[in-house]
Parts: sequence; structure tokens; C-alpha cells
Amino acid sequence: MKDYDYLIVGAGLFGATFAYMARQQGKRCFVIDKRNHTGGNIYCEEIEGINVHKYGAHIFHTSNKDVWDFVSSIVSFNRYINCPVAQAPDGKLYNLPFNMNTFYQMWGCKSPVEAQIKLEEQRKEVTLRMKTEGVSEPRNFEEQALALIGKDIYEQLIKGYTEKQWGRPCSELPAFIIRRLPVRLTFDNNYFNDFYQGIPIGGYNKLIDGLLCGIEVKLNTDFFVDRKYWGSIADKIVFTGKIDEFYDYRFGKLEYRTVRFETETIDNPNWQGNAVVNYTSSEVPFTRIIEHKHFETFGDEVYKNPWTVISKEYSTEWRDGMEPFYPVNDAKNQEIYERYSFLAQQEKNIIFGGRLAEYKYYDMAPIIAHVLNLFN
Repeated sequence: MKDYDYLIVGAGLFGATFAYMARQQGKRCFVIDKRNHTGGNIYCEEIEGINVHKYGAHIFHTSNKDVWDFVSSIVSFNRYINCPVAQAPDGKLYNLPFNMNTFYQMWGCKSPVEAQIKLEEQRKEVTLRMKTEGVSEPRNFEEQALALIGKDIYEQLIKGYTEKQWGRPCSELPAFIIRRLPVRLTFDNNYFNDFYQGIPIGGYNKLIDGLLCGIEVKLNTDFFVDRKYWGSIADKIVFTGKIDEFYDYRFGKLEYRTVRFETETIDNPNWQGNAVVNYTSSEVPFTRIIEHKHFETFGDEVYKNPWTVISKEYSTEWRDGMEPFYPVNDAKNQEIYERYSFLAQQEKNIIFGGRLAEYKYYDMAPIIAHVLNLFN
């Protein structure tokens, strides 16, 4: 009999949730992570009393009541609503997602009827072009954006930001990336349509600590340094790392985008007035600035702490030694991933889960839902 039922490789959200659910069923779990902290990319670092999202902004949102009830049983959530702002190349500020506030700022539209007329006018060019070419559905990100929102907003608020984010022309990106972006004919700046939304009170570390409570965890430990040993201590492995690395890159390396952060502590209680401000000009090298205190401090409470912390985000191509963030889900990479996925499906004692193991961009709630479904 082995020492553990599960060796869980990775103490991020998937691994921590799996460990929690397995322990609830009386299973023996051991969690390892090569970083010096748990939580994966939702880890928060406290600076001047502010929980800084070390690997970029994370806002929990879901319409799945089972998921919301689950996370709320671990930690209480605050009332944060995600309402980002975009600074366009013309220097003006616009509300996101695209709603009546945006349409008023862009075109002066004061009613949904006016906005609808303007949107149809803006969409006409790409619609006619696709019809002429015998195409019924947008073939790439650019066509999808133009069909969704038209030329003015695409050029002012989407094109530059997206090409900085992905390092590729919009015409070479898949259409699905932008399909989920809301377009509303109401004055509603809430980015998400979900029923439930918020940030864990005290930061995401509270959520991870609750999930891993009572479970053995070893940090600064790379599974691949002594793979034979780690594979021998448990009946099954839950692997949340890069699937191509697990299979020694036999079909080639999958591509990712990564993010570099410049974090600065500022002697100012309220630097930009919002948690998230996107910079959509291609001339500005960073994609957005996060002011972390606004995730957990509201109204005049922001002035109680005289300091603030901001992070500028720079998107770049991933290389060895960097932290992989976003899978590049184009046709070439997807074909490579499918070959790895076929091998993974043949494994009897290994479970692959999470954005790196499944080569899939995941929001937090679907990751938890995936784990809950495994156990249900």
C-alpha cells in the first residue's frame, strides 16, 4: 500500500480544490508545488496592508450556485463589481464593457435606438464584405470584432490592446476570443453577466488556505527533478502543470503568452480611481494598470490607507524560464495539444486538470466546477 491516494502536482486552484474534495472523502493527499507559495496565479502578496494580485487581476464570478455556495463555504466574499475603464489612443476614457455609456462617449448616443442605428451602420462594411466573399461566419478575431461592434470602437478600444496582448495581428487570431465580450444597450458598466461576483475578503490566499487546511504541502519542489520518486508515493497523480512537459515535449512545445509586471508602491491613497484601466494604444507598451486596493476597499475607505500599489502589465511571448499564462489556441497549437490529450486519455492513474494541463484558458469558477463534477 502506498503512502497516499493522490499526489497532487500544483497548489493552484485546481490542485487545491481537488485536494479539498478528496480529503472530504477520506483520501490521503500530498500536494507539491515548485513555487515558494501556494495558490498558483491567484496568489496575493501583502504590500502596505494591500493584497496585491501578484500574477494579474482575478475577479471571481459565476452563475453556478453550487460553485458559489462551495467557495462561500470556505471564505466570505466582498461586493466588488468589475467595471474596467479604457484609455483610448485619443486620450479619452471609455467605459467597458461596451454599453450605453461607451456609445455616448464614442458617438453621443443618448438612447438605445440611436445606439442600435449607429451599431448597424458600423457593422455594415464587414457584413457586406463577408457576404461578397461567400462567408457566413467571421473567420478571425478582426472580422468577429467588426461584426460585433463596428469600426470605430474596434480601432479605438480593441485592436491595439488585443495585438499587444497576443503579439499577433487581429486578423491572425481566432474569432472565439472576443465572442464572449458583452455588448449592452443599457447603462450598465458591470463587465460580467453572472449572478455572483466578488473578491475573497482578505484576498485569495484565504480561499487557498481554506482548501488546503489539514493537507500536507511541500513547496519549492519540482516534480520533474525526481519524477520517479514522486510517481511512487501515491496510487494516482493529479497533474496541473504543462502537459507537453509531462510527455517530454515529444510532439513539440506548445506556445503561450506570458505577462511581465512592474509593481510600484505610491505615496497616494487613490492613484487612478479604479481597479482596472486598459491602455488600448499600440504606442503604450503595457496593456493595463491595476490599482489593487480597489478590489477590496470601496468609497471613501480608500483614503484610510495613505499608500496604494499599482501594477503595469506587459504581455510578451513565452520562452523557457518564464511563467506560461495564456495558451495560444491557434490551429497549429491545437493540433499539437490534441496529440498530447490523446495520450492523457489513455492514462489510468493520472488526472490532468487546469489551464496548463488542458491547454485551455480557464476562469476560476469553471475550474472549480470541473473538480466538483469529477467527484460528483
